[in-house]
Amino acid sequence: MTAARPGRPETLLVMADDSYRQLFDDELRGRLADLARLGEPVQVAELESAAARARLAEVEVLITGWGCPPLTAAVLDAAPRLRAVLHAAGSVKHHVTDACWRRGLLVTSAAEANAVPVAEYTLAAVLMAAKRTATFAAAYREHPGSWQHWRDAIGPASAYRRTVGIVGLSRIGRRVSALLRPFDLTVLAHDPYTTPEQAAAVGAELTGLDDMIRRSDILTVHAPDLPETRHLLDARRLALLPDHATVINTARGALVDTAALTAECVAGRLSAILDVTDPEPLPTDSPLYRLPNVMLTPHIAGAMHSEVHRLAASALDELARLNAGEPLHHRVRAEDLAVIA
Repeated sequence: MTAARPGRPETLLVMADDSYRQLFDDELRGRLADLARLGEPVQVAELESAAARARLAEVEVLITGWGCPPLTAAVLDAAPRLRAVLHAAGSVKHHVTDACWRRGLLVTSAAEANAVPVAEYTLAAVLMAAKRTATFAAAYREHPGSWQHWRDAIGPASAYRRTVGIVGLSRIGRRVSALLRPFDLTVLAHDPYTTPEQAAAVGAELTGLDDMIRRSDILTVHAPDLPETRHLLDARRLALLPDHATVINTARGALVDTAALTAECVAGRLSAILDVTDPEPLPTDSPLYRLPNVMLTPHIAGAMHSEVHRLAASALDELARLNAGEPLHHRVRAEDLAVIA
């Protein structure tokens, strides 16, 4: 294992140019300069040019972000002093290769920071779903100026003593459960890697997946996209949901069988709030764009605009710990990849 050495390490930022501009404002660039030795260029979007290779020869730490190319064995051969990869975004699967694990590099992720806006979006979606807001708003557009003759015909709309089911109690799922605690809601959760005690600590009751689905008025999905979770919510499981239930997906579109969910929403039995879909984006002729009981958003739940500064700050927090020889808070290990996004 590569040992952490106190001090200001030679550091290079590897990410797309627009990612660098979004992630690092003046304040964060100033903090970076305090924590690291920075050569020229400070940031690169590729690792093949002579300038990039010259920086790699000296670098001890890479701070990576969206658009970072794969850190292949050839790249690592050009970076003999490299000891840590601090990712200022969520998943590391796109750029951290097997060669990085064989080298024993320290790897961290800002996934915990990215969980904050996703959980906030989900909280809003749960409360909006309980009040059937999308359906009421669509009906109001069709009947401007009056609601007395149609509003009560839509059906029950209440956040009082409803049941929310959480599929996946990892970073985002735990945060969602904790955010729901002040409300008069029953929170259920399913996660094969979580204990009942861990679920209870964030206000959820751990239960079997099918049992949870049968009991849920609102079902929100926060599981990782893995081969075994593809179409986790298939036609059979969607049929278990009570009439008028809502499916919320801010995780990955492939977790839900789009055709099966579309059929349920077209029939009016289920509603949906979808920030991610499969495929993404949906074809232009998908009924989901036009249904009054469906709200689609274009993958906005994760960090955007000023929210991404939280991701850069998380990576710099890890760099500060590395400099001080302290344990890293958001370390990713090779064995984690089988159960994380």
